Amino acid sequence: MIDVIPSAVFPDVRLYVPEVFLDGRGYFKETFSRRKYAALGMQDDWVQDSVSHSRRNVIRGMHIDDRMAKLVQALKGTIYDVVVDARENSPTFRRWEAFTLSDGNHHQLYVPAGFAHGFLAQSDEVIVMYKVSAHYDPAFERGMRWNDPAVGIDWPLDGEPILSAKDAAL
Repeated sequence: MIDVIPSAVFPDVRLYVPEVFLDGRGYFKETFSRRKYAALGMQDDWVQDSVSHSRRNVIRGMHIDDRMAKLVQALKGTIYDVVVDARENSPTFRRWEAFTLSDGNHHQLYVPAGFAHGFLAQSDEVIVMYKVSAHYDPAFERGMRWNDPAVGIDWPLDGEPILSAKDAAL
């Protein structure tokens, strides 16, 4: 059974918590089942899985592709995962919400198309898996600065942020 936790801010953002089977060897979990997630309302056609590896204080984001929904989970470590409504005609435009995703809580964050998405690595080593509903195409990519004062994300940094040159230039 999969639990669904609705966002406190955005009707379309949700946390999915898959069933985890623990024993003396570790755990087993099903990270995605089209049938089970569709029964919970997820209708996206996932076309690609990607994995990122980061270290503490890496910020990846804030990335936007208006065609692309994401299902994000931390396979190792802990991240502070942030979504921002980047849909200009939305009543929640520029509002943000953050979620803790970790290998311990097994939460999966559903990020609808049109939302900016990024995360802060809070562990020494972080591995994040993304399911996406559109193939990456730089022609459709846009973004916002991680520290945009018009948004005001409160990042719980433990030192200086580490950014890619691309993200630092947003």
